Amino acid sequence: MIIKPTITDIKSIGYYLGKIMLGFGLTMLIPAGLGVALKEFNPVFDFSLALGLTFISGFLLTRICFTGQDLNWMQGMIVVALAWLVAMVLGAVPLYLSGHWRSFLDACFETMSGLSTTGLSLVQDLDHLSYTHNLWRHLIMFIGGQGIVIVALSFFVKGHSGAFKMYVGEARDEKILPNVVHTSRFIWLVSIVYLFLGTLSLGVTGLMNGLRPFNAFFHGACIFMAAFDTGGFAPQSQNILYYHCPLFEIITIVMMILGAINFRLHYNIWSGNRKEIVKNIETTVFFFTILSAFLITSLGLQESKTYPDGIMLFQKGFYQLISGHTGTGFMTIYAPQFNTEWSHLALVGVITAMALGGAVCSTTGAIKILRIGVVFKALKEDIKRIILPERAIVVQKFHHIKEMFVEDKPVRSALLITQMYLLLYGLGALIGMLCGYPFLSSLFESTSAAANVGLSCGITGPDMPVILKITYIIQMWAGRLEFMAVFTLVGFFVAVVRGKH
Repeated sequence: MIIKPTITDIKSIGYYLGKIMLGFGLTMLIPAGLGVALKEFNPVFDFSLALGLTFISGFLLTRICFTGQDLNWMQGMIVVALAWLVAMVLGAVPLYLSGHWRSFLDACFETMSGLSTTGLSLVQDLDHLSYTHNLWRHLIMFIGGQGIVIVALSFFVKGHSGAFKMYVGEARDEKILPNVVHTSRFIWLVSIVYLFLGTLSLGVTGLMNGLRPFNAFFHGACIFMAAFDTGGFAPQSQNILYYHCPLFEIITIVMMILGAINFRLHYNIWSGNRKEIVKNIETTVFFFTILSAFLITSLGLQESKTYPDGIMLFQKGFYQLISGHTGTGFMTIYAPQFNTEWSHLALVGVITAMALGGAVCSTTGAIKILRIGVVFKALKEDIKRIILPERAIVVQKFHHIKEMFVEDKPVRSALLITQMYLLLYGLGALIGMLCGYPFLSSLFESTSAAANVGLSCGITGPDMPVILKITYIIQMWAGRLEFMAVFTLVGFFVAVVRGKH
């Protein structure tokens, strides 16, 4: 029997959702402040309306649904799933008011793409978008990379055990520090330190490349937020190709890799345990999958004779590959070139890289390399059991911060999540084909959306069918939250309709 949710359930969900909305609203003050400083008064008005709507809604929810009770697992998961949808709608308000998005749905697509650190974009005339709105596009990527719930955990939630339920619901299941609130603050500390260093290095490079001082450091901050949070938005319509600077590309590669690394590994590095980089299963699998995917891509590019020399192969081939594998989506080519200049084999290499993704507890999406490593170790263990005598004791271990044994529960979990991602990639590709696009292009774009990457072969645009826009929004949302919070929300609505007291 399905049990109908109680008033207590609804009040707890509403109260914590309101807190997250208040935290999200605070972040709107940053672009609004920039708009005031630059005298961009129309954008400031856009953000004033969005701020008022967000604060009033959040305040009313916390008052109407006030409760002293902590969240249980179901409530925590529902809060997270709803928070991302609510943030999408509220974050889209100032974008839509700018007039650079054709419809409110397009603005919602942009916001979900930013929050999920995907980077697919439906903006029109990006090169003339205000600094205020452009900063917001990149800031929501920075917020989404750390996690919307992380904002609330850092500023509005004081150590409740329910905080951990929301933290896990946002596809993070590793506590770096004993207290999840302290973990959230450490994630912000890492991100802000890297933000300063990244903006400085990219800003100086921009100055050397001929950008005006303000533009150099504004672009530096935006590109860093999109690189470290493996997003893919850029201030200009040509993306990274706009800068025509090899040093700029190398710096962004470093940042993309840093963003794809587990925050727990960052903590170990910061604590002086640098040997963990070499020993950790994630870094070794990541290195192997990059080499494997690049080999496939290189063979495909050699087959089509697209980039005949090594430098071009690195700037165009490897850059797109590492951008896809880290889930960033930066591009040094135009989207249609994937279809016109790249062979099918080269596209398969990039699709494979996008599908795998980066580390768990990082800013990336997709299957993630820890799961690939665990499944491989389990397969190796099973092969040994077949080959060795029946009396032999087979024990398979791997190193992930500490020595761990291969056990049935994490292997089943890794396989289940992997299967769910593959299903999501396939369903998106099927819908793309039903809309009239070729199979490989549909699979490329679907994988990019569901794996929160942002590379595009030309399908994503304001003119694509509405059903495909909605499909990609759902894929970005489900892929970023890794399904459990989404399934819990669906189950909750089923219980509301069909449940019994």
